[in-house]
Amino acid sequence: MTFKALTPAALMAALLVSSTSFGQPQVPAPPNCPAEGFQGGFTRGCPQRQFANPSDVAALMAALPDKPYAAPKSVRRVLVIARALTWVHTSIPLAAKMVEYLGDRTGAWMTDITYDVSVVTLENLKRYDAVFLDNTTGEFLNDANDKGATDVRKQALLDFVKSGKGIAGIHAATDCYHTTGRPATPGGPATPLVGTWPEFNQAMGGFFKFHWVYPTLITVKIDDPASPLTQMFSPKGYDIVDETYTFAQDSFSRKRVHVLTSVNYQKMSNEDKAKEPAATKRTDGDYALSYIQRVGSGRVFYEAHGHDEKVYFSRPFVAHMLAGIQYALGDLAADDSPSEK
Repeated sequence: MTFKALTPAALMAALLVSSTSFGQPQVPAPPNCPAEGFQGGFTRGCPQRQFANPSDVAALMAALPDKPYAAPKSVRRVLVIARALTWVHTSIPLAAKMVEYLGDRTGAWMTDITYDVSVVTLENLKRYDAVFLDNTTGEFLNDANDKGATDVRKQALLDFVKSGKGIAGIHAATDCYHTTGRPATPGGPATPLVGTWPEFNQAMGGFFKFHWVYPTLITVKIDDPASPLTQMFSPKGYDIVDETYTFAQDSFSRKRVHVLTSVNYQKMSNEDKAKEPAATKRTDGDYALSYIQRVGSGRVFYEAHGHDEKVYFSRPFVAHMLAGIQYALGDLAADDSPSEK
C-alpha cells in the first residue's frame, strides 16, 4: 500500500470536504445550540458537527505516529460510525479524523466515516475489517420508524464481530443501549440501571453509569505493562485531564475482559471519590479505562477517555488508539485472556 503525506493544501481540503461518501447534510442549529467553534464538551438535541476545528486537526497531526505497530496482513478498511442520539460530544469529528489520519500516516488501514447508520448492513460490512464507534450514544443503530431496519443493523454488527472482524470504541461508545437508573425518592421507587441490548453491552465490556466531569485529573495505572497495546506508556502510569467514564457494577468484569489500563483509585483524592453517588458507587474500586476481549472469533478494543479535544493532542494516547485499532483489525497480536480467571 502506498500513502502520500498530506500537504498543507490537502489538509485544508480535507477539513472542508468530508472524506466519506456517507453522511447527512448539516442543518442550521437552533438558537440555543453552541456556535460552531464550541469545543471541549457536549450538547443535547443539537445537530452533530461533522467538521473538526482546523487548529485541533493541526495539533492532532503533530501527535500522529509515523509507522504502525504491526505490518497489515492485507489491505485493511475501517468504518467509523459517528452517530450520537443523546449526548453529542464536540470531539466526534476530531476522533473520526484521528482514525482516518492514523491509517493514512502509518499505512495501516483506509477509512470511511459515516453519520448515517443505514449503511450498517451485513452486505456492506463485508467491505470492512473493523468498525470504530466514535462516541456513539443512545440507541445509535435504531430507526425510530422501522423496527425491522433496527433489528437488521443490530444483528449485522454482532455477526460482523463474531465472524472474526473487530470493533474499537472510544469514550461514549459504552453510553449506549442502557436505561437511566434512579435512586428511590419520596414520590417513587428506585429504577434499576440495566442494559437494553445485552449482547452489545457484553461485547463492549460494560455500559456507562457515572463519570467524573471534565476537567478532572486522573492518574492512570498500567495494568498490563507487557502488552504491545501499552508500550507507549511509562509502566509507572500517567496523568490525564478528561471526563472519565465508569461502568455499572454488574456490567463490567475482569473475568470477561483483559484490562490494559485503569484508574489508580488509591491515588484519587477523597474529594473526587466523594463525587460518585453512593447509589451507583462500585464496591470493588475497580475502574477500568482500556481493555480488549474476544467476542466470538472477533476482537474488541475500548478506551474510556476521549471526551475533550485536547486528549487527541497527546502522542501516547493517539499511539494507544493506533495499537488498539490494529488489535481489533487482527494485525497486532496481544494477550486478550481475561484479567481474572
